[in-house]
Amino acid sequence: MSSTSVTFRSSNRLDAFDLQLLDLLQADALMTAEKLADHVALSASAITRRVRRMRETGVIRADVAVLAREFTDMRLNALVLVQAREHAEERGIAALRALLTATPEVQTVLDISGEYDLALQISARDMNDFNALTDRLLQSNATVQRYETRFVKRTHKQSLFIPMVADAD
Repeated sequence: MSSTSVTFRSSNRLDAFDLQLLDLLQADALMTAEKLADHVALSASAITRRVRRMRETGVIRADVAVLAREFTDMRLNALVLVQAREHAEERGIAALRALLTATPEVQTVLDISGEYDLALQISARDMNDFNALTDRLLQSNATVQRYETRFVKRTHKQSLFIPMVADAD
């Protein structure tokens, strides 16, 4: 095990054991401390303490259920590029980001470089739902200059996994 450590939120240090645990928990957040101990050279009680600390400090933000594709493939998924008005105030862009972030159908909100300012991933029930959503969120928003949509035909990979152990090497 290397002595690599990563600093998170200035006072929280993550060592190589923590990084291993993060990789394993990203693959299966329901893995027990005993099962984690099969992969990480720590006792189950030490693992429990470390995982609790990472949850309390926000390193682990949430444990979520990933739905089977049979349920999600029935939805209309789109990538939407949003361009703000040239002289839009930061306050208006911040309000737009807050609105988008608070909308459950908007799965991802990214600030991007280039011609567009934001990239969104949206999941809607169908085209009518998508149109109503974009009309409410984008079309009627004074901060939005224009937006373009690309509909997802097929998903080959979708993951939030971020390899921690490989980054530490």
